[in-house]
Amino acid sequence: MTVTPLRIGWLVVSAAAYLTLAYAIPRQEFGLLIGLLTGLFLGYALVVRRAAAGPVDRFLFASAIGFRLLLLLSIPCLSDDVYRFVWDGRLLAHGFNPYLYLPAALPGTDIAAAAGLNETLFRQLNSPGYFTVYPPFNQALFGVAAWLSGNSLLWNVIWLRLPILLSEIGTLWLMATLLRRLGYPPNLALLYGLNPLVILELTGNLHVEAVMIFLVLLAVWWLVQDRWVMSAGALALAVATKLLPLLLIPLAVRWLGWQRGLRYALLTGLFTALLFAPFASLDLARNVFSSINLYFQKFEFNASVYYVLRAIGYWIRGYNAIGLIGAWLSVTTTFSLLWIAFAWRRVPVASQLLASLTLYFAFATTVHPWYLASLVAAAVFTRFRYPLVWSALVPLSYHTYRTPAYQENLWLTALEYTLVLAVMIAEIRQPAKPEKKAIGLSTNGFSEPA
Repeated sequence: MTVTPLRIGWLVVSAAAYLTLAYAIPRQEFGLLIGLLTGLFLGYALVVRRAAAGPVDRFLFASAIGFRLLLLLSIPCLSDDVYRFVWDGRLLAHGFNPYLYLPAALPGTDIAAAAGLNETLFRQLNSPGYFTVYPPFNQALFGVAAWLSGNSLLWNVIWLRLPILLSEIGTLWLMATLLRRLGYPPNLALLYGLNPLVILELTGNLHVEAVMIFLVLLAVWWLVQDRWVMSAGALALAVATKLLPLLLIPLAVRWLGWQRGLRYALLTGLFTALLFAPFASLDLARNVFSSINLYFQKFEFNASVYYVLRAIGYWIRGYNAIGLIGAWLSVTTTFSLLWIAFAWRRVPVASQLLASLTLYFAFATTVHPWYLASLVAAAVFTRFRYPLVWSALVPLSYHTYRTPAYQENLWLTALEYTLVLAVMIAEIRQPAKPEKKAIGLSTNGFSEPA
């Protein structure tokens, strides 16, 4: 571990920037937000580039954890999702099934009074007309936090943040351990650990992608040790946190072969069903499906392919054909993911996962900044670095929140995706280095970091 004046200066300046962003800069202050983030990303690029190939850099790993601890007492200011977390958690903590109650229908009712759902909290919800879509392990985290904090928003936020902090620490350990087992520098984990977007959006803004990423890595770690049941349980918990890990199922079948892969998939499905069981009802299925359907039919933010198709739709039909476009993009995404999993036989599994996630977000109608944390995590195990460029550019989407009208600047969106696409094409065209042997998952290899 080398501690130099330059590193100390980087640590102090970065810490000050994180404190300012977490405690003093609302998302409406776009200029200050982008200025501070630009400085953080420049420092990030400098330190991870110099540390990547050396021995374990305890100073930088400690810095990654320290930056997250600085955010412990902050109220999220770049996202208002936290208020729905609190809302759902208070319902569950008081014995009410959060999947069954529409927030817009609760103010003034006995249920609202019993659960501490006051008018102030209701006004801060961003989608009161939608049933909750957060899976059951999420709801458990929300409920425990609400139960421990009573009606205190600050304590609720702290209790929500603790499992995210612990997950991030666990993710850094698992990344370093897996990289070392693969024969690659464990410092590559710092690509994720010190990424400013990951730090601010997950620990700072309480997005549970942090928990999901940790559980997916834990599932992989147990799988390479042939602890199938524990691996399937961890993957089920990941699915019960965010549905995104369902993309891993075809890849698991590819890894393990049809017979073992299908057994693993069925076991994961069984555990997932058990996690949903405490909330199960026809009303739950109907309400969640209606909210998910509305999400794909109504929501649009920072999209790429969809925005191009939307413009074509306006030109041909004269209106926004999001319903038709969204449906076709979903079908295209599904078949494309299966093609990547089963037709890309010479591609390492980690690169297949990265390609799957990239395609999924490219075809999505909504791409919030924190979604890209999973891309950054996958990139650690590949030679591709375009997700890091994307993570630095996606905060441009916060320009939308400069005014209450929430008007996107499509020029900034075009700049974001043009630069990301250019870097991605350049990296794809670079010849890949010879792959190292896998860690027991497939003959094609797990990953191939540069």
